[in-house]
Amino acid sequence: MQFPYVLLLFLVANTSMADLPDIIDDFRFANVIALGEIHDNPQHHILQSEITAAIEPSALVFEMFSSEQAETINTFRLEGERMDALSDVFEWHKTGWPPFEQYSKIIKSNPEGVVFGAAVPIDDVRDAIFEGAAAIFGVDARVYGLNLSLSPEEQTARESNQFEVHCGALPEEQLAGMVEAQRLRDAVLADTVVRALDQVGGPVIVITGNGHAREDWGFTAVLKSFAPDIVIMTLGQFESEPEEPQPFTHILVSEPVDREDPCLYFLD
Repeated sequence: MQFPYVLLLFLVANTSMADLPDIIDDFRFANVIALGEIHDNPQHHILQSEITAAIEPSALVFEMFSSEQAETINTFRLEGERMDALSDVFEWHKTGWPPFEQYSKIIKSNPEGVVFGAAVPIDDVRDAIFEGAAAIFGVDARVYGLNLSLSPEEQTARESNQFEVHCGALPEEQLAGMVEAQRLRDAVLADTVVRALDQVGGPVIVITGNGHAREDWGFTAVLKSFAPDIVIMTLGQFESEPEEPQPFTHILVSEPVDREDPCLYFLD
């Protein structure tokens, strides 16, 4: 199937509803839409819900849900059960993710969309740090490029990013392993999107952190590398206007959350 050429726009907008129609109109051309977030900013989830309601995707892929949790969500919906009860069923308070209702509202905004889970088990993440993403992903690692080394420039950039997001607390020798863990997560996200497209068709919306949505080395880059005909668009969500161009087709800026300095965790 051939898709029309889409001019990719770089938009810096505030989050007034008047801005969303233009973004949504652009997203209607896409087969896959990655909606990034800063996980603990509720406004980012509200915007994801608004976009999802307008696009009405065939599938919703969540970084936060395991495949088993996604199956449970779909079953609950088919049987007319209250999805709010799943917070207790999943013991969501133990996961470290924002309140379950912030993600369930996204699901409720699209009653017909099938939910897919792309969470990587924590044991697999840990193993990828020491053994590499390809070894943990398995037989299809080559499909997603996990057998290939990153360019020296990208490897350095990604290690620097890991050093920064971990507040400079990681030893230098651990940085390459952390990059491998992220590569594993991106490959699993890409693989889950492929399954969703195969099973229910597009469009597919992916709910994930900004780091996985970014087009230079997130799951969308993995997807483009072996499926170039798929039209992919991405949304990065920020709390201040970036000073430099960002690797997304669109961005939105929301009010920041009043949170404790996350680097204090590494100082304890």
